[in-house]
Amino acid sequence: MPDPAAARHSMVESQLRARGISDERVLAAMERVPRHEFVPEPYRENAYEDGPLPIGSGQTISQPYVVGLMLELLQIKPTDKVLEIGTGSGYVTALLAELAAQVFSIERHAALAEVAREAIHRLGYKNAQIIIGDGTQGLSESAPFDGILVSAAAARVPSALLAQLHEGGRMIIPVGGLDSQQLDLIRIADGKPVVSVHEGVRFVPLISEA
Repeated sequence: MPDPAAARHSMVESQLRARGISDERVLAAMERVPRHEFVPEPYRENAYEDGPLPIGSGQTISQPYVVGLMLELLQIKPTDKVLEIGTGSGYVTALLAELAAQVFSIERHAALAEVAREAIHRLGYKNAQIIIGDGTQGLSESAPFDGILVSAAAARVPSALLAQLHEGGRMIIPVGGLDSQQLDLIRIADGKPVVSVHEGVRFVPLISEA
């Protein structure tokens, strides 16, 4: 494949900054994290193109622009404790590890979780933990969280996740059916969720073990 560092720089400038992503911490993280390390070998040539790619188990690694947008909307601080629902390849887990103090990530497919763990370990991230489980239930034993990022679409926001946010905490989640979804940013203010709706997206469905 072409020089990965040059490809990442081009990705950040042409796909993210040029389309309005302006959070410098997010842009720097996406320039540092080697996306090709999280893409299966047959697709590595395409790792820095602006589109999703298959990673196995019927799942995908999300389009870089959408990842950048979700991270920017979440406004992660260096002191934050963050929960990710849907580890997938581990790429977003690595980005969250760059941005936050502590990251917990839940994946229901054991095979994906294992590959993601290997990648996270190989790249030296010590502040991210990947758990196999039902993401719709969150991780109550490690709650509350400053931020929650959901990488699968829900018909409605899981109440268990809302309950695991701090006052002032934020959640970014794709909401809708298979054909029509949008990104919802939810903030907890005075104990209640306040929702702002952002652009249309397409994610795999969020599935509860129940």
